[in-house]
Amino acid sequence: MLILRRNEHYRFQAMQAFVTVVEAGSFSAAARRIGVGQPAISKTIAQLEERLQVRLLVRSTHSLAPTDAGVRFYERARSAIREAEEAELEARGAGAGLSGRLRVSAATTFARLLIVPRLPQFLARHPDIEIDVLLDDRVIDLVSEGVDLALRMGELADSAAIARRIARGRRSVLATPDYLARAGMPLAPADLAMHEAIVYSQLGASWTFRRNGTEASVAVRGRVRLSAAEGIRAAVLADIGLTVNSDWMFAPELESGAVWRVLEDWELPPVDLWAVFPTGRFASAKARAFADYVESILAQ
Repeated sequence: MLILRRNEHYRFQAMQAFVTVVEAGSFSAAARRIGVGQPAISKTIAQLEERLQVRLLVRSTHSLAPTDAGVRFYERARSAIREAEEAELEARGAGAGLSGRLRVSAATTFARLLIVPRLPQFLARHPDIEIDVLLDDRVIDLVSEGVDLALRMGELADSAAIARRIARGRRSVLATPDYLARAGMPLAPADLAMHEAIVYSQLGASWTFRRNGTEASVAVRGRVRLSAAEGIRAAVLADIGLTVNSDWMFAPELESGAVWRVLEDWELPPVDLWAVFPTGRFASAKARAFADYVESILAQ
């Protein structure tokens, strides 16, 4: 039989107090947030440090900051508190009325073209949710950045990541009509060797095509090499050359005809979109709902 001791309750309260102090930046600000007196907060933190036998905060006349041990404790305590809050929401069946702040990480161009314009519909469904969207092409640490959900394309670098595939996109050879009018229309993959290629650093300068069980690889050449999708878009739209990229990255231009697909009877390896959740904790109801929403809009 499990018996909850009183000091377990006080331990959780102390964790909440410490997290609030770190986030508020002072004892007085934390006391105002919690609704208690400043001496009570100071006493709670002192007792916490005494129990742990470690200094968690460095105090000065005008400010305080967590020590190295304090930073580690803060990260763990914040995660535990969020887990408890999510558990309560799940138990109450709060999935139909999600609330609170959701932090999402996504590649800049992908989010700008396909996610941000669709946010109004998600926000209308869940009026009590606030969304922070971190636009960054880098693979960031979800736990240290406090991210609930990352949308990542391609192969996952971390095989231990908690992730599920939510979409599979088409890759194509893409170019503007003006470039093709100037350089000619390639009719086979080998023809690409004679074209000016805009190379996406993440994919390299060797492109492999398949058709009816036949595989053809071509090493392309080009004077422009870029590390971000936004640069690839700008170079293509400036009629510099052709490129291989996901159709997602040129969705508006493909729809309007400003960019054409080339060699459509040949296939390139598709690109997967993954919903990645922080390792070491359950995916929140908010994060799962947003991943489901992105999956639904990309399936249209």
